[in-house]
Amino acid sequence: MSEVPILDAPGAKPSALSIGGRPVRYLAAAVLNTGFGLAIYPLLLWSSAWLTEHYMVALVIAQAVSLLFAFTTYRLGVFRASGDTARQFGLFSSFYLFNYVANWAALPLLVEVGGISPIVAQLGFALVLMVGSYFWHSRVTFRNRGT
Repeated sequence: MSEVPILDAPGAKPSALSIGGRPVRYLAAAVLNTGFGLAIYPLLLWSSAWLTEHYMVALVIAQAVSLLFAFTTYRLGVFRASGDTARQFGLFSSFYLFNYVANWAALPLLVEVGGISPIVAQLGFALVLMVGSYFWHSRVTFRNRGT
């Protein structure tokens, strides 16, 4: 199995994604993951009458595939991690599970108690999630175990 090339290695030709380092790669991956996540659910629905009828099955498939896609882009493209993939995937998945639960609790509070519109509240939650995600993944999920 070949190793993932390290684009910011000494002597490597810099690219737009390597010039800003990990934060720029993270933002690029976040845009890619968001686009992928937004596109896959409707594509699944449009691809099959059965999935259109069973739209919740399509949602489960879309979420699972999106999680795997995001894990791969962050692991290989952003953090360039090696090591125990199963451990990393467990930590990665647990972060999103925790945030799904936190989102389900926070959104009604922000809307019903705080009087914030659902769209604005969800956008704010998503922004907090993006920042938290970077720090969680850089310090927990994909941290260098030697440090």
